[in-house]
Amino acid sequence: MAIEAENVSQQVHVGHGYPVYSFDEQTKASDLPMSYKPFIESIKKRGLNMSHVVCSTLSVGWFGEDEKGLGFRCPRPKGLSIKCQSTRPPFGPRLSAVASESPNGPGFKLDGHTIKWANWGFHVGFDSRVGPVISLASIYDIEKHKYRRVLYRGYVSEMFVPYMDPTEEVYFRTYFDCGEDGFGQSAVSLEPLADCPHNAVFMDAYYADENGNPVQISNAFCIFEQHAGHIMWRHTESGLHEGEVREVRQDVSLVVRMVSTVGNYDYINDWEFKPSGSIKVGVGLTGVLATKGVPHTHVDQIKEDLYGALLAENTIATHHDHFLNYYLDLDVDGQENSFVKTDLVTKRVSDHSSPRKSYWTITKKTAKTELEARLNVGLRPSEFAVVNPNIKTKVGNEIGYRLMPGSATIPLLTSDDYPQIRAPFTNYNIWVTPYNKSEKWAGGKFVSQSRGEDNLAIWSLRNRKIENKDIVLWYTIGFHHVPTQEEYPVMPTLTGGFELRPTNFFERNPVLKVIQAKHVPWPNCTAH
Repeated sequence: MAIEAENVSQQVHVGHGYPVYSFDEQTKASDLPMSYKPFIESIKKRGLNMSHVVCSTLSVGWFGEDEKGLGFRCPRPKGLSIKCQSTRPPFGPRLSAVASESPNGPGFKLDGHTIKWANWGFHVGFDSRVGPVISLASIYDIEKHKYRRVLYRGYVSEMFVPYMDPTEEVYFRTYFDCGEDGFGQSAVSLEPLADCPHNAVFMDAYYADENGNPVQISNAFCIFEQHAGHIMWRHTESGLHEGEVREVRQDVSLVVRMVSTVGNYDYINDWEFKPSGSIKVGVGLTGVLATKGVPHTHVDQIKEDLYGALLAENTIATHHDHFLNYYLDLDVDGQENSFVKTDLVTKRVSDHSSPRKSYWTITKKTAKTELEARLNVGLRPSEFAVVNPNIKTKVGNEIGYRLMPGSATIPLLTSDDYPQIRAPFTNYNIWVTPYNKSEKWAGGKFVSQSRGEDNLAIWSLRNRKIENKDIVLWYTIGFHHVPTQEEYPVMPTLTGGFELRPTNFFERNPVLKVIQAKHVPWPNCTAH
């Protein structure tokens, strides 16, 4: 279809909030002060050189006002200019050389953006707002002789990063990295042999700039088979007539990776597929901490709340949070699914038939509406699963996939604090909604300077029915980050995530008959 009109749509957004910032408007905003004479003169009056001045675009959030202007004081802390290339001895420990090879080539087939590996098939997509999008993930069942759908679509729908400094200069630092900066357009080119192993295959990504022109990110994805020394399954049986019997299988997984650099943080996004049917979703946090200059050079001098940790002389790193909400449109062997919470409860042995006094058993509850499915993962032992009540195993169990929570935390901001009003999806770790094509991002469509009027929490107030429906599971992982000196000046990677694990999805262990990978001796080519 030919598009003759210059504007495809004349629809104007009515309400609060703005779209994801484009790199073009961020660049123009950063360049404007550098050519503004009054600004240049103000820098010179302070005895500073313009070559030492950097202007960055930061989202300002919303704090109850209609319009705002911000001003900042800029103390000069010590030791903030670090170039890894110029580091001098003594160096850290030298790591041994490691070869990660696929002598027969990649063990997966890549057709465009469709991947087939072992018993998995799925599509890898890219979105300028959310980054990697995994869709149509299906696993081959050797007993049913067909692929069975697990995940229709999954991605990071929003990331909320509020800093805990309420002072005038930085109180506004409450960022939404997907809805404001764009997780996808912030993706960086991956470095072979560093970001990804030698056996990785790379893929480029593309998005449209503000004028509709394609922008290429080379090596945005890497895909590789991971041999991490883990065990898929094993058992040793002794006392048999034929002696000891031992069986073990080495675990291998397929990883899809993308790295996004948003401001001072680098986020490593991994989707890991395992032959057992599990999907492990991980995120790694690294990069440079957000620091602030202070007059203190030792913790003994600190008498007031600095809202952070002293990591070097005159330098603190601010306390902050990272919340990542994942959109998981599970279609477990079909679209009609339900969400089931299983509680482990203690029971007393009431009669005297056993010397035992207690045991634990399970009680299951299927959530009928959205509000029943809002949950926080706590210390109480519970399990959470998306099941297909219309399909059962031979022995009568509902087939399903279980959410194995990880890195679950809740916000510590008060409910009337403006950043929390804008990010109420963090109030619960788990949400379940009926599928709606307009509900894609937990923070809402227009996030920048939004006022909490359009988001996952607002949608769920309708309390729609979710039993035996096409449902979406939203899961939020979180980190309360108290900085330490080991994380300065560059932070070692901190990881978190969760797992989607088959629960009565198969009739038995799907990797019971897996063929052990053959060991191929690698030639020693070390030069002497």
